[in-house]
Amino acid sequence: MVPEGRPDGAGAGEESARLQAAGSVRKGCDLLANSQHGCLQSRRAQIHQQINRELRMRTGAENLYRATSNARVRETVALELSYVNSSLQLLKEELEGLDGNVDADQPQSEGITVPMIPLGLKETKQLDWATPLKELISGHFGEDSASYEAEIRELEDLRQAMRTPSRSEAGLELLTAYYNQLCFQEARFVSPARSLGLLFHWYDSLTGVPAQQRALAFEKGSVLFNIGALHTQIGARQDRSCPEGTSCAVEAFQRAAGAFSLLRENFSHAPSPDMSPASLSMLEQLMTAQAQECVFEGLLLQAPVAPHDCLAQLHLAQEAAQVAAEYRLVHQTMAQPPVQDYVPFPWTTLVHVKAEYFRALAHYHAALALCDGAPVAEAELPALEQIFLGLPASSEPRGPALPQEQEDRRKLGKAHLKRAILGQEEALRLHAVCRALRRVDLLQVVLAQALRRSLAKYSELDLEDDFCEAAEAPDVRPKTQRRPEGRAPSFSRVKVADIFHRLGPLSVFSAKNRWRLAGPIHVARGEGGFGFTLRGDAPVLIAAVVPGGRAAVAGLKEGDYIVSVNGQPCRWWKHADVVAQLKGVGDEGVSLQGDRRPALGALLRSQKERGWETPGPAQASPRPLLGWNRKAKRGKAGRRLSPAPHP
Repeated sequence: MVPEGRPDGAGAGEESARLQAAGSVRKGCDLLANSQHGCLQSRRAQIHQQINRELRMRTGAENLYRATSNARVRETVALELSYVNSSLQLLKEELEGLDGNVDADQPQSEGITVPMIPLGLKETKQLDWATPLKELISGHFGEDSASYEAEIRELEDLRQAMRTPSRSEAGLELLTAYYNQLCFQEARFVSPARSLGLLFHWYDSLTGVPAQQRALAFEKGSVLFNIGALHTQIGARQDRSCPEGTSCAVEAFQRAAGAFSLLRENFSHAPSPDMSPASLSMLEQLMTAQAQECVFEGLLLQAPVAPHDCLAQLHLAQEAAQVAAEYRLVHQTMAQPPVQDYVPFPWTTLVHVKAEYFRALAHYHAALALCDGAPVAEAELPALEQIFLGLPASSEPRGPALPQEQEDRRKLGKAHLKRAILGQEEALRLHAVCRALRRVDLLQVVLAQALRRSLAKYSELDLEDDFCEAAEAPDVRPKTQRRPEGRAPSFSRVKVADIFHRLGPLSVFSAKNRWRLAGPIHVARGEGGFGFTLRGDAPVLIAAVVPGGRAAVAGLKEGDYIVSVNGQPCRWWKHADVVAQLKGVGDEGVSLQGDRRPALGALLRSQKERGWETPGPAQASPRPLLGWNRKAKRGKAGRRLSPAPHP
């Protein structure tokens, strides 16, 4: 709306003032945005500087660790490496948060939840794939290694990107894609007689100590470990104040437990502590316990439980007792050698705190069921006694019955509250002992809030004329409606193509098969044709050679795989494609190049003499170590025998 004109120009003056004010607000907003952006950039620069400084410290400590033979010095250096490794993990997580969210300082959730334990990723050094792969391609496969530089560069780029995956589903897909490529490379380039000659260098996730191995399985196992670790980070970052967040967290921790279980069952001779069977078993238990905790949180969020609902409160008590039992088992594993030697002390303390906290929470919900819940029917008493008192379901005497009188229920509820208060105080004490946990303010808030709630309820039940001491409250029997199980990573959901597809089908053209390149051999057409019989698909092989024919004179033998026709690679050609190409050849003949496997030729001749049908080339899927999940598609090898085309 245009302001009405005034003789003194007041309307224009007010409009001008408003425009100036609006301009000032916009300018202020721009300055604020620039200021926030500048702070983020400054913090990123500081983190990069700190990361570079930690990397230099790690390099120096690593050199000293390798050079010294003094056991005490190596122990001191290993301790320093663990500190450096922890600092690097924290700095990288902070940098990831700054890069992924402009409002990095804002909390992800307004809800208060107990913090989880994420696992840091294993780090690795750069790797030169070019030298050994070029030697294999030229020496074993008889190919021009220079023509495969693009494939080698693609593999190196994929590994470089895999070293710093994002904490998201995209990062998981990147790690999975590289893992699937390693399955292809192991099937093609690794044989029992020789390795690639590469030295795979990875740092331990728990201690930071470097480890080296020449086996490609070490590379695959380390990538699988990082897949599990990345799942733990995704699970810990979920907003568990809503049902969707708790469901995603349960799924992530289940996937992590499945990855560590898969690694423990299929990987042996681990050169680093974090991949030893004892460590992987501990990590599997820890992730299962954290998934169980998320299940309990999800039950609390599904529907508010009324305090007077006795059965619902008892079920919550059992769920909390189940979480406490899981964490007690993890704490026992962490406190035993050799795991206790390299598990971070804050981890052990936090697990102990959670065990005490959830056991106290079980007693708190049991007290609510007794004190606020309505008396139950007599027919429901056996079931409730089994839930609440942990008594077996049998016809034998079960001991004390669940009290029905209000005063008796109040006294027993007061006893449970007393145990809840003692457990929460113990959790706060353990929290205060660990310096690293003292900095986790959120955990202290949760523990203090639970203690205040229990004390308030206890004060309600504590009567002035209550002079008799309450009996010791029994333990709450652990039980859960949903026990999370480890779920193996789904490698098949990330589809990848073999980078070195041009070398031919893996079933034939791999380092495991011993053969030599034959040819090129020039074969002219005679009156009876070329004098050989073809069979199979991708690749096509020579099933029989006519004695004294043109092919036999030229040097072709039974069992030779045809890899090129007149200079055209045909490793992936079908039987009909090769026949059609040969039919189009004129009087000048054809130039063939083949891969010769003497053992296969002898097998074909032996079977021919016995009258057996000639088998097709093996199309079995590669089964490398840690490649248990990959099922290669079996080729439909033709059972037909086709003679070479006649003129």
